[in-house]
Parts: sequence; structure tokens; C-alpha cells
Amino acid sequence: KIVIALGGNALGDTLPEQMINVKKTVKVIADLIEDGNTVIISHGNGPQVGFIMLRSEIARAVAGMHIVPLVSCVADTQGAIGYQIQQSLDNVLKRRGLTDKTGRTVSLVTQVRVDIADPGFSDPDKFVGEFYAEDQLAELHQQHPDWILKPDANRGWRRVVPSPKPCEIIELDAIKNLLDSGFNVVAVGGGGIPVVRMPEGLFGVDAVIDKDLASSLLATQLGADMLAISTGVESVALNYGTPMQRPLHNVPVSEMERYLAEGHFPAGSMGPKIKAAVDFIRNGGSEVVITSPEYLNAALTKGAGTHITKE
Repeated sequence: KIVIALGGNALGDTLPEQMINVKKTVKVIADLIEDGNTVIISHGNGPQVGFIMLRSEIARAVAGMHIVPLVSCVADTQGAIGYQIQQSLDNVLKRRGLTDKTGRTVSLVTQVRVDIADPGFSDPDKFVGEFYAEDQLAELHQQHPDWILKPDANRGWRRVVPSPKPCEIIELDAIKNLLDSGFNVVAVGGGGIPVVRMPEGLFGVDAVIDKDLASSLLATQLGADMLAISTGVESVALNYGTPMQRPLHNVPVSEMERYLAEGHFPAGSMGPKIKAAVDFIRNGGSEVVITSPEYLNAALTKGAGTHITKE
């Protein structure tokens, strides 16, 4: 049983580009299914959510349309990207004559509960949406009094939202039932739709859940044997981008924890992936593979990429 977390950036920036990249990636996933593995697929959605938010801003400025809440943008991308994955994967399985043996693929709109007391809510730091000039701030505060805006790397001001830790996958039982019924499942897209539990029920909140941490939680709760994290590089490396760069291939979890504590993996790039890998292993998982989509099959069958294991 393998949970595969696909990076949102690896999917591409435009809809045609996404479909091309998805079609390439699902061929590798179909290989794993053909080999007898049970596969659960999650995916990122950063560029896709950014596109929807920008489109919403343009529609507001030009036609006076309403702003699409961030929580709805996450749900929109779960449906759109999930559709592309399930259709493309099913087409590959059908061409190989495997549909009757492996079942069909279904994407599930997935909510993930977060804790309203999470520190992320008191100090939001996840940049989303477009850049604004300083002379636009007064109008933005008037239009969106609940928005928090911060300067982003001298490129302008951007909205920041919380990035809380995932606590509970609301549709976990549905995912288990689908797997037991023979479906290949796409779930927890974009880290899941962030919701909080109130006395009246569940309510969505504008936040961003890291998709690798949510995928790690999903893999743990499903009792998966392996978590595979797709990223933009073949292997994780120490001193990345410097003359001292050294790729990591087979690393016990304690060693990876030490590298994380030493600051080798920035919070905005490889850090959450390593944290997700460590969480999965420490919570009973056997192995995590981190590699780029084109090396995924070689990583799972021939040892390519970075493998994080128990002691």
C-alpha cells in the first residue's frame, strides 16, 4: 500500500500543461498498480490555487464579481486536478487491459480538520495570491478587513494565511471503503480543505495545509507501507545549490532528523517534505521515498531517489 504525493508545481502552470504532465505521471502509477500495489494519490495545488485567486481578483476589478474564498479555491482544485488524474489513470489502465483487475479511479473531495488554537492562526506566514503596491493597502484593508498583508521579498505586499498542522482526515472512512472496494483513490488534494470543528459542526477556514504533512497523516492512518513524495529533484541533497552539495540516497530516520535540526532543509522548500517523512516513520511507517516524477518507478523498484527508513 503506497501513498503517492504529487507536487503541485510538477503538474504545470496551465491546464494543457497539467494534462500533459498528469498523463506522463499516471503511466508510472499504472506500473505500480500493475505490479500489485494498492495506490492512494494526493497532490499539491499551489500554482493552481494562485491562478484561481488571480482570476477572481481580475473579475472583481473588471466586473465587480465577488472574491472566491481561499477555502473554496482548494475545493475547486481538488475537483479539477482529481478529474485529470482519475481520467488519465483509468485510460492507461484500460489500454493495458487492467481495469477489471485493478478497479477504477475515483477522486474524493477531502476535508482535513485543523485546530483553531494552532500557532499558525496567531501568526500567519503562508503567502498566497497576487502582489500589491503599498498605495493599494488602504483600499484592500477597507475591502477585506480580515486580510493580513505582509511584504514579500521586496516584490510587494501579499496576503498571508495560516498554515496549521493537519489533525484529522474527515473522509478517512470513505477512503478506506473505496480502497476495500477495489478503487484507486485520489484524496487530500492540496493538503485537504481546512476545516475546524465547532459545536454546530464543521466550518471551512482560509488556510493552507501542507500537502506532504497531510499525505503523511493519511499514510499513517491507512497503515500504508510506503510514502512516496514527488518533488522537483531526483534526490534530497545536503548543502543544496552549493559546491558542497551531496545527494542522499539511503538514510535512517535519526540521521535525517539531525540534518533537519541543522537547518539543511528550508521551511519553504524541502523542509516540510522531510518533516512529513520523519512523522510517517516515527508513527510506524516503514519507508519514505523522495524523488522527481520521472524517477518514481526507478526509485520504487531499483533504489533511485532518496530512501528514508527506520534505524
